[in-house]
Amino acid sequence: MARGFFITFEGGEGAGKSTQIERLAEKLRQKSYTVLVTREPGGSPGAEAVRHVLLSGAAEEFGPEMEALLFAAARSDHVEQIIRPAIDSGMIVLCDRFIDSSRVYQGVTGNIERGLMASIERVAINGMMPNLSLFLDLDAETGLHRAAARRSEGEGADRFEKETIAIHEQRRQAYLDIAANEPQRCKVINADQDPDTVELAIAEVVFAALEKHYAPGQEVQA
Repeated sequence: MARGFFITFEGGEGAGKSTQIERLAEKLRQKSYTVLVTREPGGSPGAEAVRHVLLSGAAEEFGPEMEALLFAAARSDHVEQIIRPAIDSGMIVLCDRFIDSSRVYQGVTGNIERGLMASIERVAINGMMPNLSLFLDLDAETGLHRAAARRSEGEGADRFEKETIAIHEQRRQAYLDIAANEPQRCKVINADQDPDTVELAIAEVVFAALEKHYAPGQEVQA
C-alpha cells in the first residue's frame, strides 16, 4: 500500500480555507481517494481541548512563547493520534492550518526567536511534514470583512481575528516569504476570486501533485 499524501491549507483570516478544503475533499472522493479532513488547533480529542484555550485568548496573557508551546502540544497529539495513522494507511489528509501558521502567527508576529520556533516545530511534528501546502492569499482587509460576515450574531472575533490590519498584512507577507523559500512544497493560490475559480486552481495544483506521488496505474485506497 502506498503511503498517503498530506496537504495543508494556510492563509489569513477569511481566506476561505474551510470552504475550499470541503470542496477539494469532495473532488478527491469522486476520484475514489480516501480522504480525512482535519484542522488545527484541534483535530484530536486532546488537541480540541487546547483549541478553546488558544482561540478564547485565555493563554494570551502568558505571551507568545506559551501559546507556541500549547500549539505544539496540541499538534503533537494531533499528528500521532490522527495524521500519522491516516498517512500510514494510505489516506489523503487535508488539514486546515499546520506548521506554517505557527511560523507566521507565533514566529513572525509573535517575535519568537527562529531557533526556538524550529526546535518546537521539530518536536511537535516528529518528521510529519506536509507533502503540499496551499497558501490562500488575500489582502487582510478583505479577509477580515469575510471573517466578520461568517460569524454568528453576537459572536465576537477570536484571539487572532481581533488584531490590527497591519499585523494581518504582516502575516500575509510572512506566508508569501515562506512560499518563496520553499517553492517545492508551497503553492500560492489567489483567494481574491470567486470560490469556483479558487476551487479549480486548487484542484489543478493538487491533482498534478498526486500524479507525481502515485505511480502510474497504482491502486489508491478506496
